[in-house]
Amino acid sequence: MSNQSTGVLERLFHLSENNTTVKRECLAGLTTFVSMAYILFVNPIILGDAGMDAGAVFTATALSAIMGCLLMGFLANYPIAIAPGLGDNAFFTYSVVLAMGIPWQQAMGGVFVASILFTLVSLFKIREIIIDAIPQDLKYAMAAGIGIFISFVGLQGGGIVIADPSSLVAIGSFKVPTTWLTIFGLFVTAILMAKKVPGAIFYGIVLTAIMGLVTQIIPPPESIISMAPSLDPTFGVGVSNMTSILSDPQMWAVVVIFFLVAFFDTAGTLIGLAQQAGIMRNGKMPRIGRALMADSLSMLGGAVMGTTPTAAYVESSAGIAVGARTGLTAIVVAVLFAFSMIFSPLLAVVTAQVTAPALIIVGVLMTSSLREIHWDQFEVAFPAFMVIIGMPLTFNISYGIAFGFLFYPILMTIAGRRKELNPLIWVMFVLFLVLLYTLTMLKF
Repeated sequence: MSNQSTGVLERLFHLSENNTTVKRECLAGLTTFVSMAYILFVNPIILGDAGMDAGAVFTATALSAIMGCLLMGFLANYPIAIAPGLGDNAFFTYSVVLAMGIPWQQAMGGVFVASILFTLVSLFKIREIIIDAIPQDLKYAMAAGIGIFISFVGLQGGGIVIADPSSLVAIGSFKVPTTWLTIFGLFVTAILMAKKVPGAIFYGIVLTAIMGLVTQIIPPPESIISMAPSLDPTFGVGVSNMTSILSDPQMWAVVVIFFLVAFFDTAGTLIGLAQQAGIMRNGKMPRIGRALMADSLSMLGGAVMGTTPTAAYVESSAGIAVGARTGLTAIVVAVLFAFSMIFSPLLAVVTAQVTAPALIIVGVLMTSSLREIHWDQFEVAFPAFMVIIGMPLTFNISYGIAFGFLFYPILMTIAGRRKELNPLIWVMFVLFLVLLYTLTMLKF
């Protein structure tokens, strides 16, 4: 790279000031991309279950990731990658579309409205105020609950767990070849994770797909490289259906839950990654407003293109561990997502059984937050437990969140800790009470 090019990058990203180099940032970007590239194949599978066009979702996933990473790199100068989040797409498909019976077009309208609200609260810095009002234990519980929920979806999709009329769920049949493919993928990915191989989840998906092709469980794709699929089936659908919230009371619940889940997801991840990178100053994250705006704008762009909300990716920690310290890492990730768009034909070999191990492993990573919860304080532990257990057992993320927020203020008050409650907690108590009624009573 020429001295002139290096000089431009130095001015843009302040490499020397952050004790890093162009080579180190590029290597970190590659590491982060490989660690999170699985979303290109997992997101179309999950949203495809909702009836969305998998090819269009693939393109929307890549474009929203490119947009988010570019904004994070140039606007906030953070080595943090952004792409559609796993928890949000699971809520969209399994809670909103399949459980509530809302067509995906209307649900995408709810995502678009939530994105507008998300951008506004970030613009006016209301987001930080609300984040501070939410008890940290419940934030940890939400992450863990979504992790268990995602793992359950993976176990189902891979055939390891099946429905049973007498016990609700039971172990799957080992006479089914696709179940063995899932088990193979789970062992391979777990071994790679245990060996601390960067990009273990991505490599797990690749090796599982290869095994499926070799054993002829999965038919081979017609091609490897092609132009990116058209966005036509999903582009602008959310915008044209945003008025659906006026005629369907359930849609208000959908909007608020999307807003809240996306709200907490990125905030916690940003702070954790900033801590790892040594960016925090006096317990605060510099330029957090710009980082939150980057996330908000990419969520808005993704909703227009046809994908669920974006989020800061915890896999960015892999790049940070390699030495990432500036936004140049995020720019490298954006470039690699752009290059990956020509490999859409590989979607045909990335079946539910291939992605199931990835979902299960990601669930393990998300439930690591359980260790942070104050289990020795019952008034805290019980609401957190209700959040965690409520999500997978009701097969609905929103129910689990509501359970926690309904119990928390009451038990804290009974325990004599009312003064520790932020007034906004009571506002959310009423809000979730209304939401719970809307999501259940109006459905029947």
